[in-house]
Order: sequence, then C-alpha cells, then structure tokens
Amino acid sequence: MDIQFYNTLTHKREPFAPIDPPHVYMYNCGPTVYDFAHIGNFRAFVFADVLRRFLELAGYEVHQVMNLTDVGHMTDDQVADGGGEDKMQVAARRLKEAKKSGKLTAGDVTNPDDPYQVARFYINAFIEDARALGLKIASDPPNGSNIPLNMPRATDHVGKMMKLILQLVENRHAYVGSDGAVYYDVQSFPDYGKLSGNTLDRLRTGAGGRIDDQHQAVKKHPADFLLWKPDKSHIMKWESPWGVGYPGWHIECSAMAMELTGRETLDIHTGGEDNIFPHHECEIAQSCGATGKPSFSRFWMHTRFLLVEGEKMSKSKGNFFTVRDLIAKGVDPAVIRFELLKAHYRSNMNFTMKGLEDSASAVRRLREAAAQFEKAGGQAPTSVSHPVIDDFLAALADDLNVSGALGVVFKWLGEVHDDPAQSLAVLRRVDSVLNVLRVSPSAAGSGDDNTAELCKSLDAARASKDFAAADRIRKELQDAGYEVLTSKTAGTTVRRKLI
Repeated sequence: MDIQFYNTLTHKREPFAPIDPPHVYMYNCGPTVYDFAHIGNFRAFVFADVLRRFLELAGYEVHQVMNLTDVGHMTDDQVADGGGEDKMQVAARRLKEAKKSGKLTAGDVTNPDDPYQVARFYINAFIEDARALGLKIASDPPNGSNIPLNMPRATDHVGKMMKLILQLVENRHAYVGSDGAVYYDVQSFPDYGKLSGNTLDRLRTGAGGRIDDQHQAVKKHPADFLLWKPDKSHIMKWESPWGVGYPGWHIECSAMAMELTGRETLDIHTGGEDNIFPHHECEIAQSCGATGKPSFSRFWMHTRFLLVEGEKMSKSKGNFFTVRDLIAKGVDPAVIRFELLKAHYRSNMNFTMKGLEDSASAVRRLREAAAQFEKAGGQAPTSVSHPVIDDFLAALADDLNVSGALGVVFKWLGEVHDDPAQSLAVLRRVDSVLNVLRVSPSAAGSGDDNTAELCKSLDAARASKDFAAADRIRKELQDAGYEVLTSKTAGTTVRRKLI
C-alpha cells in the first residue's frame, strides 16, 4: 500500500515505510500529569491512536510509547530553557488548597505535599479518561499496576537521562554553565532549528537566557537549553554527577523513547503543534548528539490547535472542557472520540456543541447499522475482503484523511446490503480504526427491567388517555438519560442518549 504522511521535519508529504517492516516504532508526547487532561490534549492523543490503528489495519505491527511527564516540565515552557515553577509544584499547591477547602476527599490524595502521590492521582485520572475514549495504548496489559508498560513515568527513568547527558558532555554537545547547570550547546548541532524553522540568529534574544547575580551570561548561547539543573530545594530531586537536582523536560522524552522502543531512530514521533518548538526541536538535537545518528525520528507528525466555539479554550471564558466534564454531562465517550477524530489532524479543529450533536448522530447511525446487520445476518465472518475496506484504507493512506474515509463508510451504509453478515464484518474492520461501536456501561442500550416496566406503564397511561401520567413517566425516563421512542408496532421503547 502506498502510504504518504506530511512530515513536519521536511515540510512536505513523503512516502512512509518503516525502517524494519513490518514493525513501526512510534513515540507520542503524552500529558504532563499536573491536572486533568482537556479535550485539546486528547485531540493529539486520539490522533495518535487512529494513526496506530490505521497502520495495524494496513498490516504493520506498531510498537507505541506515550510518556507521562511528572517532573521537570516548567510553567514557562514556550522557551527552550524553561523557567518558572515545575508544574508538579503547581499541582501540589492546587491540591493542597482543595484539601484545605474540603473539595478534595482524603481518599484521593492523603498528602498533597508528596509530588509522587499527586502525580499518581492525575496519572490514574488520565488513564481512566484514555480508556473511556478507547486509546489502545491505555488498554495494553498493565505491568503489575494500573499504568500500562508502554506509558512510562519520567521519574522512573532519570538514570537513563543522566547517561544521555554524560554522553552529550563526552561528545562535546553539552557543557556545565557557570551556574553549575548542564546545558546543550545548540551551536554544536548545525541542524538545530530545522524542524521549527527557527535560526540561531532569531533565537539569540528572548530565548530564556539565564544570567547570574552579576548579570553575566551563564550559557554560551541564549538558546542553549537545560539538561540538568542542580537544585536541592526542588520538589523532586536526585543525586547526579552535577549535584542534587532534576532533569530538563526535553531530555526526558529522548531517554524514554529510546529506552522503551529499543531504537535510536524512530519511525514516527507525534505531538501537538505546540510541541514543535522548543520541545521536539530540542529532542532532535540532544538525541542525535548523543547517538551520532542522522535523525531521531524519520517522520514528525503534529496536530493543530483545537478551538471551542471558535475561541481558544479558557476557564475564564467557561469554554474549557475535560473529557470527564463532558462524560459527566451525559456525553457518550465514543461521541467525544468521534468528534475529536473527524477533522483532519493538520487543520485547526473547532469543537462545538452542534458538532458534538452531529457526531452523536454519526455514532448512532454506525451502531444501529451494526445492530441491524447482526440481527439480519447472524455471526460475522472472522476475515473479510471488500472494496469498502480498500477505499477506507486508501483514504487514510492519504495523510490520514479521516473525513474521506468516513465519507466512504457512510456512502456504503446507504446502499443495499444483500449479505448482512459480510457487511457486519466490514463495519467491524472499519471500526477497528474508529473504535466507536463499543458501548460504555453508562450508555447501555435499552435499559433494565424497571425501565421496561416504565415503558409499559407509559403505554397503559396513553391507552387510558391519562396523558398527565404519561408525561410524568416520559420525563422520568428522560431524566434517567433515555430517549423515549414510540411506534405503533413496538409501543414505547427507550435507548440511551449519546449526548
């Protein structure tokens, strides 16, 4: 199959082929676990999941790693050097205040001053949300804990980070500044700036250059970025050859990617467009500087920003949503997933309530089609070959053109299906990528025995013209999260609302 992806590194579409087929080694920048992940974060994570599932449907074996950053990601992360507070410090303070005000139960975080406990709290929340949205990596078998094996915590891999830093110093790509911190020497790497389009001249000023108490530069170049910071007062710290301190944010991903994939050069590295600079630019420099390889990842793929009702997400504007916010409002997780995947990853996405309703209709149509095929045709065959699958794959092979792939599926659903068992098998193959046919426990179909009795009572009330009672029962069902449907043949039935 001819697969083409847009490569941020070369700024053009290129044919994709893995280094070691059929294996594909892919690293996805995951969350910094200092808060609940919002829908903008999850757009990038759902994209990576769809990418993995497509490649698997195309016949590849994907080895996926997604990190969990629990140290070293500073609040001023728009510059390469970072600055401000460690985001885990912000999380600890927030949870401490929540505990003091009674908004946090003792069972959640017993000691908000313990950053490891704070990280575990948000890691568990992230994995719960990721599983609700059907991310395959979050469902991989855990390694004796709730955290899947290929979702590494940065704090578990600090030793590997130190080894990389030592290698960079030995290779003369890193040095100890006058403040005792270890910095990467960007002038030692001619390709620095190739991913983002930045040049060293552009980065000479305003690049987070540290100064000492005498206002003297502590780095060779303002764009040199932090690899290790000696700081005995930091919320999380380790012994190192450069003193007690903590690693820089960028070195973490290089270390975890290489350690967990066993590869010095990846096939694909993904993230949001805000990761391009400085994070991914720095990853390339330090990884290549340590290994001597010409590239850290052959393909770099980035999602664009997500807007909400045409505006940037903001808590002050009231348009800031986490996955758990939407689920609590009654939105089926599969609807959230569909909404996040349906737009092309390289276009800005506008998340709207109208769009969410449209996605609910699309998910409903897919689920009802599967139910009809199953009812009419029985057991679907375990393997199937069909032009719809070929066309679906061909659309996704075109730089993951999901909208084109969905167009193929919905056009086919409108046609006559002479072999419902085969059609069910086709739909399930398509859903191995979309992953929206699954029904979450909160979105069960036709209700329990009590719901069935209420439906019978509603029919009886209507038959006796007791419309007040009928309206009361209908409202009770609707308040319980059901759509109430009435037909001449089946009477009153219900189905779970998707939104």
